Amino acid sequence: MTAMRDLAETWRCRLWLGLCAMLFALIAAPAHARALDVGRDFCHAVSGTALGDDALAGLRFSCSGTPTAYQDRSLWLRTSLDGEGASRDLALMVHNSRFDRLAVGFSYADGATRWQQVRSGDFGSHWRAGGQILFEAPGRGAPLTAVTMRFDGLSGHQFVRARILPKDEAGMQSAGMAAAVGAALTLLLVSCIYSLSLAVAVRRQYLAWQAAWAATMLLWGALWSQAHLALVPAMAGAVTAQAGTFLACLAIAVATASAVTAVEHGIVPKGLRTAALLLGAGVGVAGIPLTFIRGGSLAALADLLGLAIIADLVAVVVYLGWAWRRGSIEARDFLGAWGLPMAVLAFIHIVDVEDGLWGGGSKLAVLVAATWQALWLAAAATRRLAHLRIERDHARDAEAQAQQLARRDPLTGLPNRRGFIDSVTPLLDRARADNLPAALLLVDIDRFKSINDIFGHEAGDAVLCGIGRRIERWEGPMCTVARLGGEEFGLLTIGMEGIILARFAESIRRGIAACDHSEVVGERPVTASVGVAEVRPACDFKQLYRLADEALYDAKRGGRNRVAVQRHQKDAGRASGREIAASK
Repeated sequence: MTAMRDLAETWRCRLWLGLCAMLFALIAAPAHARALDVGRDFCHAVSGTALGDDALAGLRFSCSGTPTAYQDRSLWLRTSLDGEGASRDLALMVHNSRFDRLAVGFSYADGATRWQQVRSGDFGSHWRAGGQILFEAPGRGAPLTAVTMRFDGLSGHQFVRARILPKDEAGMQSAGMAAAVGAALTLLLVSCIYSLSLAVAVRRQYLAWQAAWAATMLLWGALWSQAHLALVPAMAGAVTAQAGTFLACLAIAVATASAVTAVEHGIVPKGLRTAALLLGAGVGVAGIPLTFIRGGSLAALADLLGLAIIADLVAVVVYLGWAWRRGSIEARDFLGAWGLPMAVLAFIHIVDVEDGLWGGGSKLAVLVAATWQALWLAAAATRRLAHLRIERDHARDAEAQAQQLARRDPLTGLPNRRGFIDSVTPLLDRARADNLPAALLLVDIDRFKSINDIFGHEAGDAVLCGIGRRIERWEGPMCTVARLGGEEFGLLTIGMEGIILARFAESIRRGIAACDHSEVVGERPVTASVGVAEVRPACDFKQLYRLADEALYDAKRGGRNRVAVQRHQKDAGRASGREIAASK
């Protein structure tokens, strides 16, 4: 269990270092791309959707203000390359948003314009990982002078993000983005399966919510990155963007439920718990109408949703902080898991990273942070379960030790009556199954009370311990021994009968008489009487003990320091014979 805990800690450190290295690599990656801003770099025009792309030359573009009233029409955005086109080897990278159709025109110095297009449900070969759409300028002898984007049914120009970059760098960034997204999605899938397995194994509700959150982020990451288009190309475009909005809101709600349910009831005030859950649920419900809105109000509603998300995150942090101060280990783990996502959210609100991280922007940063959070929580749950398992094993060991002690005589270390009954039961079952004879030998120390009276109880205990050590020698697979109480010992054996059993009993009597107790009782002899009950087939312990007790009474009545045998066979009657052997 210690190894499991250390392994969880090791992987948590490696995860932190690995994700930090990934983010650093993405941020520090060399880039020659130029980000295009709608309000700064583009001139705009609005037309009807029936107008053909070849009408570009006749449009009037405005290079000031912001475009309006284009949601049901066509929005044209044009930018000059200002010398960049001399390279001719350029590409335009556009991020997916809600539109019906996107056409890109590359204009050349000789007056020609070459158009490429995608539409909702059909991106063809233009889609790339990270929610990007790539348009490569056709190779011609003339340099590029301008690039024009035409959006039909665009939901909002605020969501348009585009970059001009060399073709070779576009290919490198696409490959890097695909690798980063693939790694993040794989880790989310592993975390989802692992958390779900833990939830089923330990029956903890918050682990099920955690698995649901990882699954939601996995779906969101697959849709945002457009990885699903390899299997379902018809989902390209607005459908993917709308589904991604719903899943992003749902992920906030599920993450809130996971964090809140991880803390036991009663640790945090009920009002704070309810407020956090209601805020999370509100964000999740708000994602439903936002999924279907295509009008100009989408940007304003998105800003309101951002405020609601911040309020929800603050409520969850306060909730977890309260629980942590009250000693909740789960709250501490969740705060550690939420640390990086909170830092990322703060960072992307302060620093504009939309055109960084190989074009993945804030969404890639959120995906990486979500991967960290999922794996941190899985590692933390593993560590807690390792602790619980260690405590459980200690409790089981203590229980087993207590049960063992309850079956042992504390003075001699031999099994007591309870332990003796537990051990004789399988032996008697075996004797009955194999039709073997069984015998119970009761050994009683002669005149033991006088030893206590004359020499003291400490001397009597020493005598019992010495005899116990001698009797313990006969313990074996066919014989079990015990101290049944006071000065009485018992041995149960199977497979011996007749003269062999009598000789065995006599050897026990002689062995006890040969014990040296001179240190505590001087020259006083210590002898024992032995009563033997021999049965075939084996009977239950109660009947066997009654027969052995009768034999022991015969030995005592015959003068002590003797062996008395009472044989019992089912076919021959209750007692087929008694024998008493005197000491020599």
